[in-house]
Amino acid sequence: MEDWLSIGAGAGAADATRAPAVLVTVAIVEGSVPREPGAKMLVDAVRQWGTVGGGHLELRGAETARAMLASGERRRLERFPLGPSLGQCCGGVVHLAFEMADRAHLAGLAARRCEDSWRLVALDGTPDAALLDADGHVVHGSPAAVPAFDRTQGTHVLRDETGRRWLADLAAAPRAHLMLFGAGHVGAAIVRALADLPCRVTWVDERDDLFPAQIPHNVVIEATDTPEALAQQALAGTSFLVMTHSHALDQRLAETILKRPGHDWFGLIGSATKRIQFERRLLERGVERARLDAMVCPIGVPGIEGKLPAVIAVAVAAQLLMVWEAAALQERI
Repeated sequence: MEDWLSIGAGAGAADATRAPAVLVTVAIVEGSVPREPGAKMLVDAVRQWGTVGGGHLELRGAETARAMLASGERRRLERFPLGPSLGQCCGGVVHLAFEMADRAHLAGLAARRCEDSWRLVALDGTPDAALLDADGHVVHGSPAAVPAFDRTQGTHVLRDETGRRWLADLAAAPRAHLMLFGAGHVGAAIVRALADLPCRVTWVDERDDLFPAQIPHNVVIEATDTPEALAQQALAGTSFLVMTHSHALDQRLAETILKRPGHDWFGLIGSATKRIQFERRLLERGVERARLDAMVCPIGVPGIEGKLPAVIAVAVAAQLLMVWEAAALQERI
């Protein structure tokens, strides 16, 4: 699936025609709403990418965006009461910010997918915009156009000293990182399942010819004969999945991962019998019993027993989301 940022940055099918488009952002929320501040969709005359929550709200948002394309209007902030005016049962209020998509601005953002960034977009007056790094330094746009804003908040709307409204839009890099060893059928299915999820994937295999020509935007390929070195050097907090073509390599990787400091999540493809064999061998090689107990093998959420690669991928993606959301919750406590 093509994501709104790739399209907006000119990296997808829409680039062929350079079609004008409007970027729609959830700017403010009140009460129960379908999406969080910062959720986006990109709308051109005939298509849309991304979502601000679906249903009547999204229909009205797309209609508003296309009316702007027709009229030439460049910026707008509009309030949508979901219950009274749209008949949606969540009943809260969503404020949507609309802006004519600036390809150069979005290309700069796309280049910073792995870094926290801020977009500042003027909603009134001259259509000023700037892209900033996590510390508030301008990396694209005019420094003169940047008002002071609170970087401890997420996406929000502010007024500068003249009363002019600005969208301060946090584009946070994904915190979740998976190092996936194995480019076979299951590995490829897992990469596809994670393509639209908020995570980064490092996909590792020694067989360069197995990797597809096109990979999702959140994936980096590492074709290497020394995968253990990558596992050893990975940052703390990395999640690991091992499913190579060789049980001997699986075992070497498992030993490397389980001997790392900390308690990173580690999943190993295989049956209960494989787990027993690996536990015995790894204990002999000095892996601590507590780390072996934490090893996930078989992988996937319980209750899904299918062996098709796509079925395994769905079960594993759900399992990883549970791990990552629990970690994010723990960070906030």
